[in-house]
Amino acid sequence: MDAGLKRELEAKVYAGERLTREDGIALYESDDLAWLGGLAHHVRTQKNGDVVHFNVNRHLNMTNVCSASCAYCSFQRKPGEKDAYTMRIEEAVRLAKAMEVDSLTELHIVNGLHPTLPWRYYPRSLRELKAALPNVSLKAFTATEIHWFEKISGLSADEILDELIDAGLESLTGGGAEIFDWEVRQHIVDHATHWEDWSRIHRLAHSKGLKTPSTMLYGHIEEPRHRVDHVLRLRELQDETGGFQVFIPLRYQHDFHDSKDGVVRNKLMARTEMATGAEALKTFAVSRLLFDNVPHVKVFWVMHGVTTAQLALSHGADDMDGSVVEYKITHDADNFGTPNKLGREDLLGLIRDAGFRPVERNTRYEIIREYEGPDFQRRETPQAMRL
Repeated sequence: MDAGLKRELEAKVYAGERLTREDGIALYESDDLAWLGGLAHHVRTQKNGDVVHFNVNRHLNMTNVCSASCAYCSFQRKPGEKDAYTMRIEEAVRLAKAMEVDSLTELHIVNGLHPTLPWRYYPRSLRELKAALPNVSLKAFTATEIHWFEKISGLSADEILDELIDAGLESLTGGGAEIFDWEVRQHIVDHATHWEDWSRIHRLAHSKGLKTPSTMLYGHIEEPRHRVDHVLRLRELQDETGGFQVFIPLRYQHDFHDSKDGVVRNKLMARTEMATGAEALKTFAVSRLLFDNVPHVKVFWVMHGVTTAQLALSHGADDMDGSVVEYKITHDADNFGTPNKLGREDLLGLIRDAGFRPVERNTRYEIIREYEGPDFQRRETPQAMRL
């Protein structure tokens, strides 16, 4: 990067000026990761101090049967395929109740677009889950699922959201975003929900008082300019509604091994390589710098690995997600080597080791408990090797 442009961008960041599309592309072209990370860390510190948020959550996927065959997805199955499943609501409730440990505060629910399940299955499932877990927030369904519910029910998203909220819905999930630019999207997505409907549904959710996350799937066939475009679309919608609580860059995963049934569903793998750790950190940094009106940036450790997740905390991220036990959507995809489980104590240790102060939150980013920060004195004293 030209030294003059570098000084100009740095001055804009420290002055709190909004960065442009051209600025975002220029930042991605920089190979000075330490400089980028420093700028992003300055912004995250202004917004969140030395805090890293986390929550105690579990993921529930009631069905992996899906009418779509998105090019990046290894989670979906067709009816009758090996490993295809659909839970009865009673089964989903039993499984959720078994997860109610360690002061669980959130249940995160995402499903396939099941071709034959009736619409009523979904509000009924929320009602029964909420009755069984009254103190647990239900973060459920992507905008893609809400759009699918419109198709199978004949109802509008407005009516659908009202019924789901009445049944216990407290937040949508951020999925279905992937990359919004059609130049890329037409090659990776096999369903009908694109920017127009994704933004329409989140705008409507925000108008009803829901706060939602936003996401971006990066590191496949897209280019940095597509990532910049994606973030700026979300930034503009956030200017309008103020309803996004957090932005979550999600690293695209390769299938390092065939699926259990021998079918490789991930059609992008032959065309791309997974983003490196350095590219992941650059994506977090640029996203934090561009998305100036969203309070939080989350690193989902399942999709990045714990070491990269710790480093992301110094490159703009201030949230390390939750104490996930099983995340089928990623672990069905990659055999990447991330743990299936990190508990509260694991997260506290990782956050402190990265030099930050852990704060436990709920789905609405209300503080549940603050913990002591890292013991810097311990770092200055030689420690016995842990075997």
